[in-house]
Amino acid sequence: MVVGNPRAGSRTLEAALRVARGLSGGDPDLVLDLAEIDAELLGWGTPRVKELVAGLPSFDLVVVASPTYKATYTGLLKLFLDKVPGGTGLQDVVVVPLMLGGAPVHALAPELTLRPVLSELGATTLAGLFLLEQTYADGEDVDRYVARWAATVRALASARPPR
Repeated sequence: MVVGNPRAGSRTLEAALRVARGLSGGDPDLVLDLAEIDAELLGWGTPRVKELVAGLPSFDLVVVASPTYKATYTGLLKLFLDKVPGGTGLQDVVVVPLMLGGAPVHALAPELTLRPVLSELGATTLAGLFLLEQTYADGEDVDRYVARWAATVRALASARPPR
């Protein structure tokens, strides 16, 4: 999972973990909290960032999460996504666009802002999930999302070409 909150260990990270665990049935293989590598994202050539980007296609499921800032995802997440090759960087990877926000007015942000860029990168995107900061911890919205999409994630993962 990739978390674009500028604060490490954020609520966005907690929510993404809950979604990833629910959909996969276990802990994610990668937990990339971009706040921990923020300075490395400012340049184009750091080996660590290149390695992280190159490894993305090896995952069956990636939750891409961000808080909502000015009705869109964060600049930190944008810096990372700009390093992912267009059209192929997430090819055959099932991706969940997840965003947290402080008000229901931002509920369409995952669909209108995050999902299109993930599709541009070649991802097979599930419906976006928006969680309110005030209620995400109760887990009800995540549980509904997982109930709706877990079987689809398993089916897509099993149909994925060998890597």
